[in-house]
Parts: sequence; structure tokens; C-alpha cells
Amino acid sequence: MAITTRIQPRALVRVSGGPRYAVALAVDALGTGLLRPFLLLYGVTVLRLSAPATGTAMTVGIVAGLACMPAVGRWLDRGARSTVVAASMLVRVLGVALLLAAPAGHVRLFAAAALFLGIGNQAWPAAHAALVATVAHGRERDTALAAARALRNAALGVGALLAAVCLAGGATALRALAVATALAYLAAAALAWSVHAHARPAGTAPPGDRDGEPAPRMLALLAANVVYVFCLNVPEIAIPLVLVTRFHASPVWPAAVFVANTALVVALQVPVTVLMARFSRRTVLALSGVVIAASYLGFLAAASLGHRWGPPAVAAVSVVCTLGEIIYAGSATALVTALAPARVLGRALARFQLSTGFGLAVSPAVITALAARGPAALWGGLTAATLLSASAVATGKDRRPRLRGHRRQARPSS
Repeated sequence: MAITTRIQPRALVRVSGGPRYAVALAVDALGTGLLRPFLLLYGVTVLRLSAPATGTAMTVGIVAGLACMPAVGRWLDRGARSTVVAASMLVRVLGVALLLAAPAGHVRLFAAAALFLGIGNQAWPAAHAALVATVAHGRERDTALAAARALRNAALGVGALLAAVCLAGGATALRALAVATALAYLAAAALAWSVHAHARPAGTAPPGDRDGEPAPRMLALLAANVVYVFCLNVPEIAIPLVLVTRFHASPVWPAAVFVANTALVVALQVPVTVLMARFSRRTVLALSGVVIAASYLGFLAAASLGHRWGPPAVAAVSVVCTLGEIIYAGSATALVTALAPARVLGRALARFQLSTGFGLAVSPAVITALAARGPAALWGGLTAATLLSASAVATGKDRRPRLRGHRRQARPSS
């Protein structure tokens, strides 16, 4: 069933998992916004660790979190939904508790805290998408995923703003933020678990259901996704790097771009996803790559401008980049959930999150390395890679290998 722009807010909350789940998402995101942007500062300011040691521990946590994704996928495929979402929140409570327990100079406890925070942060997207796919279907599911992303971005922004206000309090304020984060995760876990969402047990699919089909081949899609997710770090890494190092602009410019990015995602994620519902998900995902690549070319053109016009030009082009990000976010996970049979949905989403997490992990190093070689290398390289990825997505086939002795079922376009 196609979703129109007239969908009622109450119905949107229902297909997103219900009111309690919506509150859980908001509280969880608020807690993440309180601490995640300032975790590095916590290690340096409160625990008095060196910046390299702190950064290395955080990176190890992210990588270790990705290594846990296959187990998360198998857990989801056994039917767990709200339980996995709650677990991804509870494991971060443990991470924050280790932060609070770590004495000054204790890098191992900080690394352990980063590990549990990384596991929770990496497990949550797949668990959340699986839960939404269980309670909503078709384009309703796509809209519900988009609405959850908008809500999460809003709560992340509020949490980060509150944390920024509290930073003047120094180490004491950072410890208080950590306590508030732990309480937020704990409350969110209780709310998420209370939803009691479970998938249908394996082997009980009705006739004509796709549960008996083999898992889709998504290698090209996953490889393309690694490049696509670079756009998520452009407002946080590439744009501040260009504005500060090339144009010597005021820090107000990167902050304004980041705030505008968050506001646009909150305001436009659902309307744009609904608008794109008239096209196949694969077409929309390919289109997002073209829009993102066009924005990279815009950044390249802006780099040739002087200190007077460069910053406003970069800010203007960032709107196009954000629009591409919105189109990408509204179609990528939706395409994976549409392609995967229910019996392997968890593993498909786990593999997708692996590609997303890997792209987010390597993009800072790639972006900074390319930026050191000049604007042409940075924006030209990102443009070429993104267009190649968009081409791979567009030419991909929404087909699965045949099962011997089984006739393929007709299925709607993705």
C-alpha cells in the first residue's frame, strides 16, 4: 500500500512501533547526543588520557562493535526484536558505568567502555530496522523508518546542545552528563523491551510467503553503501576541514552547516521519503548517489572562490549534499528490508550495518588524506567513487538464486 502525504501522525507512530517505542527512540537518542560527541573530551579532560590513546580506544570500540554484528543478525533471525533493541541500549549502560568507574589515566577501562558503547551503537540500527519491518510493511515500513530517523536526529541535536551548554562546568559536568546518559539508556531499554515485539517463528510461513527463498546477493549494494555513507561524515569532517583550513573561516560556519544539516533531516526526511515512494527503491537509491555526487562537484567549484564568497558557497552546496543524504537514508535500509526474506532479515540487516559501520570508520582517514592533496583530489575522488557506486546500484538485479525444486514467487518491485 502506498503512503500518501496525508498519513496521520497517530498512524505513523503506530506503524513505527507504538508510542512507547517512539519515546524509547527519543530518550535513547537524547542520551547518545549528550555523550557521543564529547566522548573524546571525556577521555582527555576527565581521565587525563592523551588524545592519541583516547582516539585509538574509540576506534577499537567501533571495530569491535562491527565484529559483533553477525551474532546480532543470527539473534534477530531467531525472532527476537524488541529484546535486541533493548539489549543494544543496556550494553551502553554498561559502557557508561565503566566510564564512571575508570580512574584517571586508566586507558584500559576507557577502552572497555568504548567497546560496549561501540557494540550498542552498531547493533541498534539493525535491531531497530528489524523491529519496524516486523510491525509495518511495504511503503508504510519505509515511512516509519524515515520518521524514526527524523525523530532520532532531533533528539541527538537536543542532547548535543544540552551537552555543549554544560561543557563550561569542566570535568564535573562531563561526569554528570555521563550519569544522565546512563539513566537515559536504562529508561529507553525498559520502554523498548515493554513493546514485546517478536517475529514469526521460522517454519510457520503461510503459503506463498517468501520465507523459503534464499538470501539475496547484495555484494554490489553493500560495496556501494560503503562509499555512500561518506556523505554522512561530510558535514562533520570534510566541510569543517575545508572551511577552517582553506578559507580560514570562523568556527561559526561549520557549526551553522551542522545545525542546518540536522534541521533539514528532521524537517524533510519523511516528506522526501513519501515523495520518492512513487519510484522503485533501487532507482531512488541510485538517484541519491547522483545528487550526492553533484554536491561534491559543487564543493569543488566553491573551493576556487575566495575567502569572501567561499564559505557561503560551501554552506549553500551543503544543502544539496543533505538532500542527497536524506534520499539515501530513506531508500537504503528500505531496499535491504524489501530484498531480504523474513527468515534472513536479521543477517541481511547485520551485513548492511557492517558496510555502513566500515564506511563511517574509514571515511575520516580517507577524507583527511584526500584533502591533504587538494580540493580536486578530495571532491573529484569522492565524485568518481559515488557515481560508480550509483551505477552499480542502478544496474543491480533484485533477484535471488533459484531453489532446486521450488518455483520462484512473483514479487513486487523494490
